Amino acid sequence: MKTRLSAIALVTVFSALSVIGLSSCDNNTVNTEQTASTETDTTISDDSAIVTDVDWSEVASGEQAADRSNYDYPFAIDGQNVKDYAEYFKVDKATAQHNLTVGMASNEALSKVLDQLSNSYTSHELTDGETVELIVHTTPEVQASNYEYVFSDDFAKGLVLPIEIRPDGKKSEAALNPHEELVE
Repeated sequence: MKTRLSAIALVTVFSALSVIGLSSCDNNTVNTEQTASTETDTTISDDSAIVTDVDWSEVASGEQAADRSNYDYPFAIDGQNVKDYAEYFKVDKATAQHNLTVGMASNEALSKVLDQLSNSYTSHELTDGETVELIVHTTPEVQASNYEYVFSDDFAKGLVLPIEIRPDGKKSEAALNPHEELVE
């Protein structure tokens, strides 16, 4: 549910920024010769803005992966949220504790990926269960790839989040109808 809401929030922010950028243009001072030249330049720059591959070196945090067996998680192993996750997804409490932490921290990695994808981003999802993974859906021209992101923020510092880029153009249900109430 939080992942869907995050996607809606990001789409809304990007849409608002696009509208602000378009409304700030002042076309009244441009003559017709400049307009023809600008239109050509815009077309060229739009083509060069197409993202075809994520540069994982720009996403990398520079942190070393931590040892999960003795990691000091922010969620207590016997806490109610860990017990609920473990029961619902039928995993052990250590896996639940890890997945809750990584899931809560996932926006750190997602924001770095989205910085590169621009208009090539369509939606994302965070898997639950035995393994947590961030799947980012993009337009078809982006190369499929995988990466293991190591968190740098203190909340999940050193933990690893597998990221998969899927160029399938899939949009989340929330993105298709953002005004529809999400019900679990």
